[in-house]
Amino acid sequence: MLFYLLLCSVFAPVSGDSCRCMTVPSKGVRANCSSQGLTTVPHLQAGITELLLQNNLLTSITPGHLDLLDNLQLLNLSGNPFHCDCRILYLRQWLKRNKAVSVMPVCASPSELAQRSIDELTDADFPSCVSDFCSGWGYNAILCLMLCFLIGLLLWCMQLARNSTFILGIDERHIGFEAESLRSRKPKHRARMRCSFGSLSTGADDMDKPLLNMDILPQILDVLHKQHNIKIKEP
Repeated sequence: MLFYLLLCSVFAPVSGDSCRCMTVPSKGVRANCSSQGLTTVPHLQAGITELLLQNNLLTSITPGHLDLLDNLQLLNLSGNPFHCDCRILYLRQWLKRNKAVSVMPVCASPSELAQRSIDELTDADFPSCVSDFCSGWGYNAILCLMLCFLIGLLLWCMQLARNSTFILGIDERHIGFEAESLRSRKPKHRARMRCSFGSLSTGADDMDKPLLNMDILPQILDVLHKQHNIKIKEP
């Protein structure tokens, strides 16, 4: 507790008198910043369990400021002239999530919302803030459209690739191509073939036969052309 008291005195840069920190039995550390003429919430350490900010000049709370006080068990914001416009939305959401923690403050302005509890305000009370909400939806809609465009472009490329014709050119370097080149030259493969088909083999010469019957080469080329749009270009 002495550690938190020291931090409270060091990290509480407020106008007027500093926040008064004291240890409350079984409750932790209380930071009393009431009636100091504060216009912003002072920066305090997360170890603070009670924060008294009543009767100051607060008109709003900086978004995310209260989220840093993880151990907060009591917050008193009453008696502050809160102006309930778009800047109060963060405090409204925080108060709704932490009703048991806070002494509920009320709006001081504008006149149509005066004396209304901040946690009871609805989206209908902030018509000028709807545009910001819609802009978020507009941003998400643009991202969705871009994603759909990319997916459509990918599908179009795939369809284009399927319908494309590939031409394999055979130049002078391939004129000497013979079926002999299709034989398996790997010793391991030849050994496995002999073990697997030894009883059916008529001789070692069977292993020297080409793996492809060149008589069916025209049929293979025809299938490549019709089903895969691959053409063989002869020199």
